[in-house]
Amino acid sequence: MSDLHLKNSLKRLGRETDYVHSYSPDLLETIPNRHTENDYWVRLNCPEFTSLCPVTGQPDFATIVIGYIPDGLLVESKSLKLYLFGFRGHGAFHEDCVNIILNDLKNILRPKYIEVSGMFNPRGGISIHPFCNYGLVGSKYGELADARLFCSGGDFSLPSRSENLNTI
Repeated sequence: MSDLHLKNSLKRLGRETDYVHSYSPDLLETIPNRHTENDYWVRLNCPEFTSLCPVTGQPDFATIVIGYIPDGLLVESKSLKLYLFGFRGHGAFHEDCVNIILNDLKNILRPKYIEVSGMFNPRGGISIHPFCNYGLVGSKYGELADARLFCSGGDFSLPSRSENLNTI
């Protein structure tokens, strides 16, 4: 896909921003991964995430970290920003937020592997840090998902440079 064709296919990047104040996965857009021959991590740090408690309507503040190993598509970052902005008016528990984000990105990107963690600020003296992930079943990415979820000991940072997917 040429850069001009790509620019014309995107609805948000390079255009005036129309902020949507409600949750909508339709805001997410993708761009082609030009390096499908390589396995690599994409890490997106979103330190200004807000959502609403579905019971009290009080705001919840968090840093959302998204990490994925792409296949054919990448998420376009401005569309991700607008998508996450839509949670500001959306009532969802912390655990729901990270799972909703994971499922929406998994559906649009079809990555080899993806994980989403939320570091929610304390409310009532308790901070909540939910984590969810997905890897292609029956592949080393599925094994990576199991290892990250069940063997991490609660440390959900991205693998270090010394870790090798082939050894999982």
